Amino acid sequence: MDPPEFPPVPQLDEGLDWTYAMRRDMQCELLMETKVTHIVCIRQAVEAHFIRPNFPELFKYLVLDIADCVTENIIQHFPKVKKFLDDCWQLGGIALVHGNAGISRSAALVISYIMEKYGLSYKAAFLLVQQKRFCINPNDGFAQQLKEYEPIYRAKRTLQNGQTSQQTGKFKRRIEEVDQDGDGLDLTSSEDSCIEKMDCSESAEIGEIT
Repeated sequence: MDPPEFPPVPQLDEGLDWTYAMRRDMQCELLMETKVTHIVCIRQAVEAHFIRPNFPELFKYLVLDIADCVTENIIQHFPKVKKFLDDCWQLGGIALVHGNAGISRSAALVISYIMEKYGLSYKAAFLLVQQKRFCINPNDGFAQQLKEYEPIYRAKRTLQNGQTSQQTGKFKRRIEEVDQDGDGLDLTSSEDSCIEKMDCSESAEIGEIT
């Protein structure tokens, strides 16, 4: 049985220099200047009254309620985030993934996308994203789920290619559990980029892979 095929990992470049002061000053105008079209907004449910889509007429949003705790089931969101970002790339857009500090939740989602997009392990994807944002540190629960996700996304790719996998029964989490919600970093202008930053809320998180 042939292994699933993945596109090559793009070369990293310097990209934009997102400094702390720049994140603090980020407003709608800056998002438009950087040509952001899609935003993944990560918040806790209790933050919904002040962290919300502020400019739905300008940007397409995916809002996720995710708490930064080790027992949070973040793996269920990986497929919908990948679909959202893939749709963005297909339209030639630029995406922004933001939470609060840019360390755990948003980093985990960006890592999951890099893993599945390019067929990488958790460690390889982590190191790749860390080159663009050194402070990333998904909590232990997120890290474990990312490690579990590697055989899951590989099995999904195998099934999509019309092949069969003898390892499906060994997974700690079933594919159905991960894909239960259905649809669904630093970016520059294509699918070879991944951004993290904040839209027009209080804080921002940014890291870039081009």
